[in-house]
Amino acid sequence: MDVDSQREHLKAYGITYWTLDQQIKVKWLLNYRGGSFLVPDTEEIRRECTIRGVSYEVLSDGKTEELLTMISSPSQNMEAVVLEKAPKIAVYTPDSKVPWDDAVTMVLTYAEIPYETIYDEEVLSDQLILYDWLHLHHEDFTGQFGKFYGAYRAAPWYIEEKKAAEDLATKLGYDKVSEAKRDVSLKIRDYVVGGGFMFAMCSATDSFDIALAAEGVDICEPMFDGDASDADYQSKIDFSKTFAFKNFTLERSPTVYEFSSIDMTRKRRIPFETDYFTLKDYSAKWDPIPTMLCQNHTALVKGFMGQTTSYDANVLKSNVLVMGENLTNGEARYIHGIKGKGFFTFYGGHDPEDYRHRVGDPKTELELHPNSPGYRLILNNVLFPAARKKKQKT
Repeated sequence: MDVDSQREHLKAYGITYWTLDQQIKVKWLLNYRGGSFLVPDTEEIRRECTIRGVSYEVLSDGKTEELLTMISSPSQNMEAVVLEKAPKIAVYTPDSKVPWDDAVTMVLTYAEIPYETIYDEEVLSDQLILYDWLHLHHEDFTGQFGKFYGAYRAAPWYIEEKKAAEDLATKLGYDKVSEAKRDVSLKIRDYVVGGGFMFAMCSATDSFDIALAAEGVDICEPMFDGDASDADYQSKIDFSKTFAFKNFTLERSPTVYEFSSIDMTRKRRIPFETDYFTLKDYSAKWDPIPTMLCQNHTALVKGFMGQTTSYDANVLKSNVLVMGENLTNGEARYIHGIKGKGFFTFYGGHDPEDYRHRVGDPKTELELHPNSPGYRLILNNVLFPAARKKKQKT
């Protein structure tokens, strides 16, 4: 999985998932040649690699033993992590969305990793427990319909999506979309606390935390929910309820395409040519989780925009791990944390290979980006639940 030897980095994750799905264990060789995968040498796996265009090398038993011995040496910042079971994947997304609206569904499809879609009805009926891994589509959990009101309130697609969301909330027994999304957010919170793994991108990251912090507080203006917001609602926000963010200020104006001061989009002064973020380096033996999530063939990843592009480092909670950052702009791009028995990862931006994705833009063709470092970060998270849980070192 290093930079020179692998033709199809993204599809290699699909091979690994396919192997796990055959009830065959895989070793993930952290920090060895870009985070390579060690799989048994079978005719079926070789054939699958050939069909999908994935590069592979065959090692003798002696060479394999020699390699694993080297990796296990205390002098090497490497580790062999056993992947045991193909995780069952759910993508939280409405039926109205097409797969290329979302980077995760695109890369899962390209890598040939199966997933199921769920939405509010399934979440509220406690179906999350059926899944090991949950991705949050670019959703607005605050009930403000993506804050698209300023630019798109007269657009047919906005009117249709708003009505569909209101109809669904009514069907589920709610008077407002914001109330339905609040309860969906609480169910997702409980899923993570109970041991689930949640991965979110773009506006699903900050709007989720805002919905948790605003539980019981009306932060929606009349054009969103039909009545006025609570007076001085900013003072009623409870930051103790969030996963990742604290001390942020909500954006009150319904015509501003922004949720809060968490996002750095409007505060960025980075030219396109120099917009990169750096992945941090971790101890594979002592910090295997962030090491897994940062496996790549480069430590420098191209930046990309979104409604929520990145996170102001000043509003991050102290227990949140910043795995990718742009220090020149004081922003976090890729963060991770623990909540209860579960884990969450937030990844800023919309599409790692579409710098400034806009409504109606054509889809990204991943065939043109088979070695995308930005997309590899998504797939690291997909495989993370497959890892054998080790006892904590004391």
